[in-house]
Amino acid sequence: MYLCRSFLFLLLMVSFPVVADWTLVPANSSLGFVSIKKGSVAEIHHFNHLSGNIDSQRRFRLDVDLNSVATNIPVRDERMRKVLFETDHYPLASVVGILPDASYEHHQPGSAADAVVNAELTLHGQSQMIEARLIVVGIGTDRILVVTRDPVIVDTAAFGLAQGVERLRQIAKLPSIAKGVPVTFALVFKRTP
Repeated sequence: MYLCRSFLFLLLMVSFPVVADWTLVPANSSLGFVSIKKGSVAEIHHFNHLSGNIDSQRRFRLDVDLNSVATNIPVRDERMRKVLFETDHYPLASVVGILPDASYEHHQPGSAADAVVNAELTLHGQSQMIEARLIVVGIGTDRILVVTRDPVIVDTAAFGLAQGVERLRQIAKLPSIAKGVPVTFALVFKRTP
């Protein structure tokens, strides 16, 4: 089904210099998910509003505004907000955690490193630990790009969304909507002076 979260869910980052704070650059960042209906029909969706940061203690947070879901079909966006995410009660999904120790001081422009991050994803009032396999790329003296090496698969049932997925299936008169949702992201962080 169309879901997301995960939002990465996702998320994020690893091995940055620990002497500075980092702030997400929303205009250069994206978080998307794939819904699969009728057994084999895949559709790509995303969220328009993200915010996040990494502090000097390596703690990170990514917030996803679930009201900003964008599926290219306005009526479906509305159904996802009201029926699935229930954004009147649960407007945000968040991912929080602590980055592993940095193995180097800086990401030089063009440098890349693999990372595995364990984080807590909170969605629809439920929290679960997730693992994200990432690539961190230096894209300037004060910016890094964090992208998923592999999609993060979010189990909608684990977050209390199975009933919402079923309601959407019935409303759309579909034979099936997959309850496992692949989530990917590309996040740009800027060092805060």
